[in-house]
Amino acid sequence: MKQRFEAFGRALSRRTFLAGAGAAAGLALVDNSALGQQTAAGGGPTIKIGIVGCGGRGSFMANLFRQHGGYEISAAADYFQDRADVLGEKFGVPAGHRFAGLSGYKRVLDTKPDALVVTSPPFFHPEQAAAAVDAGCHVYVAKPVAVDVPGCLSIEASGRRATAKRRCFLVDFQTRVNPFYQEALRLVHGGALGAFAFGEASYHCGRLNIHPPDGGPEGRVRNWVFDQALSGDIITEQNIHALDVMSWIHGRPPLHACGTGARKVRLDVGNNWDTFSVIYQYPDNVAMTFSSRQFDGHGTAEGILCRMFGSKGVLETSYGGNVLIRGETFYRGGATKQIYVEGAAANVAAFHQSVTGGDCANLTVAPSVQSNLITIMGRKAAYTGSRVTWAETLKDTERLDGRLDGLKA
Repeated sequence: MKQRFEAFGRALSRRTFLAGAGAAAGLALVDNSALGQQTAAGGGPTIKIGIVGCGGRGSFMANLFRQHGGYEISAAADYFQDRADVLGEKFGVPAGHRFAGLSGYKRVLDTKPDALVVTSPPFFHPEQAAAAVDAGCHVYVAKPVAVDVPGCLSIEASGRRATAKRRCFLVDFQTRVNPFYQEALRLVHGGALGAFAFGEASYHCGRLNIHPPDGGPEGRVRNWVFDQALSGDIITEQNIHALDVMSWIHGRPPLHACGTGARKVRLDVGNNWDTFSVIYQYPDNVAMTFSSRQFDGHGTAEGILCRMFGSKGVLETSYGGNVLIRGETFYRGGATKQIYVEGAAANVAAFHQSVTGGDCANLTVAPSVQSNLITIMGRKAAYTGSRVTWAETLKDTERLDGRLDGLKA
């Protein structure tokens, strides 16, 4: 039976949807005339990149881009000048190409990089990605792509514009380029589990570190991972890893969601909740339960886990752990201990290949936006205590207020 998948409620062929699990497959040619004429160690052209967001993730990604050998970090921006300077010193960015403030990304684009790497707080991703596409840049953006539905739709539109302009647009999910995840999901979509019965997803972890000083507008930016608007809350900023695998399993969005959650334990910083519990209802009466916490579990099991039960078998995935299928179709899979580094490095390599090889299909955008919308759907169900449908989610025009007053431009 030919299987159909959906993106944002629209039908896609199985082949088109699953292609987003790896690097984008090429359908259009890239105009490489603007690329730097330097030659990378591997023989291809060197891609000049500007990095926006120089905190932990930005520095981590900068190191991977440098290790690849096919990139030059030519500019950097962060709201805080000290962060831009630290990254700039480490990676050889000229002092005149290190920018600060909310509009620092615009000055990075003024330096004419080939690509913009967006590792800023998720609240800013849609605006920065759209500006990069408008400036003729390729875009590499961290998950989540947005914190609200209008932001998700903006990213979707930016991805389409990038393809039309023959520019690459990649969303960095590590699981979707991991070979064990890819093979397991290929088998699942081929019928290895039989008819889906129900599923479970969870993201349980300890609390995150606070960056002093906390409080005030700039303290919120330094500690954006604890801020509902800047991060999208933990269900969007962090838990999306588990919910993306859930979305990948099903291929189509849930019909509706109901949930709850609270801010019970981590009360000393920000306004994010520290726990969510959501039930997503999928077609064919298949339910998917999800739970998360972000505080000390006192030694209890933690991790990013998904299980899908079917009439013929069970899929089990663990980010950083094992991926396998039990049942009539046994798949031993393997361990994914280095997935955080290896997955990001694989995306860096895929992005270079796409840019230099003429690959603008940008197939990571649709599944990434769908997963992002699923997190927002669950968040709203938990915030309101009411059932939220997929149709209502797509029509949601609420924009989270980043409360940027008092911050330097």
